[in-house]
Amino acid sequence: MLHYALIFFIVALIAALFGFGGIAASAAGIAKILFFVFLALTLASFVLGLFRR
Repeated sequence: MLHYALIFFIVALIAALFGFGGIAASAAGIAKILFFVFLALTLASFVLGLFRR
């Protein structure tokens, strides 16, 4: 999931470079959502791993 967040971030940077503001904002928003989902799943996996031992 972090991979897709980075891809959307790169797409946002390239779109902003070429002047496509709407596409850049959308791609950056998607990248932010994917990053926070990745972060939440990582933390949940870490906490559940501590309790399983």
